[in-house]
Amino acid sequence: MPGFPMTVLYHAPLSPFCRKVRLTLSEKRLDTDLQEERYWEKSPEFLRRNPAGKVPVLKIDNLTLSESQAICEYLDEVYPNPRLMPSDPRDRVEVRRLCAWFDDSFYHEVTLKILGERVNKKLTGAGYPDSRMVKDGVSRIKYHLDYMAHLLDHRRWLAGDVMTLADFAAAAQLSSLDYTSDVDWNRSAVVKDWYAKIKSRPAFRSLLADQVVGFLPPPHYSDLDF
Repeated sequence: MPGFPMTVLYHAPLSPFCRKVRLTLSEKRLDTDLQEERYWEKSPEFLRRNPAGKVPVLKIDNLTLSESQAICEYLDEVYPNPRLMPSDPRDRVEVRRLCAWFDDSFYHEVTLKILGERVNKKLTGAGYPDSRMVKDGVSRIKYHLDYMAHLLDHRRWLAGDVMTLADFAAAAQLSSLDYTSDVDWNRSAVVKDWYAKIKSRPAFRSLLADQVVGFLPPPHYSDLDF
C-alpha cells in the first residue's frame, strides 16, 4: 500500500512461527519480500540478524525484529488496520493466553513431534524420524483439536466474537501439519468449519502456494472446499 515500507521476512516455509507472521503481514497488506533462510546452517550473516539463530526475522521500519509474538504485536500496534489484538485488556489477555497455548504447548506436543521428525530432520540432515515421537504427536493432536472444538462451541472465533492473532497462531500450526496431511479434519466439524473460514482469507494465499523440496502437499491442502 502507498506509504507502507517494503519489508523483508527471513523465514522457513513450514515453520508455524513464520507462518503466523506471514498471515499477520498479509492481513495488514504489507508488501513483503520473503527470503527463505536455512537457519540450521547458522551463517554468520543470519546470526548477525538474530543471535538466537531462529526464524522468523523481520526487517521493517529500520528495525530488525525476531520472535513471532513480539513481531506480530509490533505490527498490530504500528499498523492497526485491521486490529488483531483487542482493545479491552481482558480480551487481550485471552488472545495472549491462546497464542502461548499454540506457540508452546501445541508446538512442543504436536508439531515438533510430527513435522520435526517427518520433515525437518530430512531437510536439515539430522537423521531419521523417530516413529515413537511421531506416534505421540499424532495422539496428542486429538486433545488439542477437542479443546479447539470446545472453544468454538461457545465462540465465533477462538478468543471471542472477532478474529484475532489467536486464530492466526492456531492456523499457522495446523496449516504446517496439513501440508503433510497430519490433521484429522473429520474429528470436529466446528474446527473444520473454522479452518475453512480462515483458510479462505486472502492472507492465506501465499501459504497455500508453498512448495517444499522433497515433500509434496496433499491435493486438499490448497482446496478451499476440502
